[in-house]
Amino acid sequence: MSGMVTAIVLVQAERHRIPETAEALAGVPSVREVYSVTGEWDIVAILKLARYDDLDDVVTGHLRKVAGIIRTQTMLAFRTYSEDLLDQGFGVGLDESQQR
Repeated sequence: MSGMVTAIVLVQAERHRIPETAEALAGVPSVREVYSVTGEWDIVAILKLARYDDLDDVVTGHLRKVAGIIRTQTMLAFRTYSEDLLDQGFGVGLDESQQR
């Protein structure tokens, strides 16, 4: 997927609708991964886009229509590091039996 634009969208959702909102986000075109998370934000969506211009279509055209979203913050990635290192980051807090 070289040349792809990666966007990270932080989502604050209505508490009682987090599971449904996350599932709806997973069905949005260009959304590749969706995580429920702890902290100020409830959901993180990872977008992979062919062109930077596609970001507007996805965020304003699709994400705004997903029920349960209170607010979002979008960040663009400018560098990708080794997938092995990225996998280690998502394993933080899990014991070895829960990883892979």
